[in-house]
Amino acid sequence: MARAPLQINVIPFRKNENGLYEFAVFHRSDGTMWHFVSGGAEDDETAIEAANRELKEETGISTKVNWIKLDSRASIPKTAYPSITHWPKEVLVLPQFSFAVDASGLEIVLSDEHDAFRWLSFEDATKLLKWDSDKVALWELNERLKKE
Repeated sequence: MARAPLQINVIPFRKNENGLYEFAVFHRSDGTMWHFVSGGAEDDETAIEAANRELKEETGISTKVNWIKLDSRASIPKTAYPSITHWPKEVLVLPQFSFAVDASGLEIVLSDEHDAFRWLSFEDATKLLKWDSDKVALWELNERLKKE
């Protein structure tokens, strides 16, 4: 399968025993950062298809969950993927699409890509996340959940 020039971001969330929302933040095994489930589309996958696959691969959570498509978008420079050489020269930035999934009551089983994860409050997750695009998507999700 060939890596397509499209990136996804998935935020698992749940309500804790006190009725407060928590968000799963993942630590990369290479020690570089804390972030959400992320990855690229393969071949002609749509963003939601890539999100389904990446969620299953990175957390073990099946695709039979409730999805929220977020309005948050980001652009990732092509230079973030130096080993990928098959994209056309016109591709300079990749669109990143963000989603959220209600993981209440579900067990997370990490892939080798991550060595840890934490369920955190909005404030604590925001402090730990590396990328601004993750922080913006988390902010949007938190605001949406406040309205429920």
